[in-house]
Formats: sequence, C-alpha cells, structure tokens
Amino acid sequence: MRNIVLRFDMRCAPQCTESAEERYQAALEMARWADENSIDVVGLSEHHNTNDGFLSAPLQLAGMMAAGTRRVRISVSALLVPLHDPLRLAEDIALVDLVAKGRFSATCGLGYRESEYACFGVNWNNRGKVFDEKLDALVSALKGDEVTFNGCTTKLNPLPRSPIHILLNIGGNSKLAARRAARLGLFFCPAIDDPELEATYLSACRDHGFKYGFYISPGEPSTTFISEDPEQCWREIGEYLMYDATAYGAWHHPNRRAYAESFASNLDELKHEGKYRVLTPEQAVQAVKETGSLHFAPLTGGVPSDIGWRSLRLFESHVQPHL
Repeated sequence: MRNIVLRFDMRCAPQCTESAEERYQAALEMARWADENSIDVVGLSEHHNTNDGFLSAPLQLAGMMAAGTRRVRISVSALLVPLHDPLRLAEDIALVDLVAKGRFSATCGLGYRESEYACFGVNWNNRGKVFDEKLDALVSALKGDEVTFNGCTTKLNPLPRSPIHILLNIGGNSKLAARRAARLGLFFCPAIDDPELEATYLSACRDHGFKYGFYISPGEPSTTFISEDPEQCWREIGEYLMYDATAYGAWHHPNRRAYAESFASNLDELKHEGKYRVLTPEQAVQAVKETGSLHFAPLTGGVPSDIGWRSLRLFESHVQPHL
C-alpha cells in the first residue's frame, strides 16, 4: 500500500523571513499541487499556546484545502478533542467532510501539554475522563444519534458524508488508547510502532465484537526533502530542521512516545538519526519501492517556501514518473 504524505504544522523558526500570510498561502498552493500529483494525503496538526505559530486551527485550514482540491485526502492528526466542545466539533467536522466529498478524516488525540489545557479551562488531572466523555459525544453526534451534553439534547444536522469508522481514528501510545479505539469501533493510529499495542487493540476488538478493527502503524516516517545536491540542501535548511526537532523535543512528556521525537543535539546527529532526511530523486524512488511511503513537510520549522517548492518539483519531475 502506497502512502505519500504532504504535511503541515506551520511551526516557524525565528530566523524565517516570510510572513504568516505568505506561508499559509504557500500551504494552500502546495495542497492544490498535491491534488494534481501523486500525493495521497495532506496532513495537518494541532497545538495551542505556542511561540512559533504552530497550527492552531486545523479544521479551518482543512476546509480551505478541501474546497480547493478534488482528489487528495485531507487529514488532521491529532485533533485534540478534550480542548473542544464536542457538539461544535461535530458540526465543524461534518461541514469539512461534506465540502471534501468524503475525503476528510481526523485522528483524535488526548494531547500531552498541560499549558494547552489551561488555556481552555480543561482539567488536566482528569483529562482521560474528559477525553472519553467528549469523544463519546462526538462519535454519537457524527453517527446521527441523539446526544445530550452540557444539559442540551440535540441531533447533528447536516450529517457528514463519511461513515464514522472512516471519518475518525483514535491516536495514542498506550494500551488504554488501544482499548478506547476498539470500544468505539474505530481504527487505531498510534504514534509509534509497537507490536504490543497492536495485540492489545486486536484483542479488545474481539472483546467488543468489532470485526473490522484496523491498526495503522506509522512505519517510522522520516520528514523528507528531495535535492539533487543533498549536502547543499542540508546547508540551506539544516538550521530550520534543527529548530523543528528541538522545539518538538522541548514539549517532552513522560507518557509521550512518538517516532518523530528526535534526540539529536547537533546537526550531524540529526542527519545520522534519520528522522529528517534529504534524498536524491533516485534515493526517493528507491525509498518508495522499499517502504511504499514518503513523508514531505516542505515548510518544516520555517524552511523558506521556495526551497520547499524546489523539493516538491523534483518529486513531480524526477520521482513521480517512476511510481
């Protein structure tokens, strides 16, 4: 199964000279480019209370991208359900899915930053219970069931086009998260490859009578750029990739396990770690043949959009014809 992803989180290092407006316009243009080329998914992320402009409104951006595309799937991973009102969240998800004609999906996550919970007045110490309560309401609403939340009883109208098990997945890296996905009859998408999590999920699916349980492994994705001169490209974008790795690492939480987390302390370590990479077109073709996937993030950490475009154009001209 091929999985070529174009991902945006809009995080921007201080040395980036492009404005937020310019970078969001670039992201929309890149999504349209993805729709015309062999990109399978445009992925978006969510975080709040940051000092580097991390994407905080992924559903709005997803809707804009859906309106400007016809083929590519738009995905939010992870959507931080505890920070939202679930009924309002259901309304927004349904609208995006209708505009996308069934090309939208979201991986629901608990989150791992206490400061985000504080911003929205959500109890951090009780976050698991909050997640379950809001997630239950969200799933029921999107299925078209009558839902009571905050003393209000309502039914969602209009409903999304996609069935619930296509529209929502459950993220996480714990056995509790695996069991949560099975209980709700949803696919499980952890942030790390872990055979024990897969076994826990499939066992829980059997316990809950969910015959179509599906475990989606991340497969050790690497943030990838394509260049005909990788060493030169590293010199151009290395500081942005290092910023991205360091900024993500600064959010470390004891319960977080994710392949994307880097432990590099300098650029040489980052290059050898393999979680960020610059490939020649020939190496990119080989990577797709061997693993079935490529994960592009052309604006990573504030990488200038013209360099991001250079990477995507090389994929279009030198990699895509070989797929």
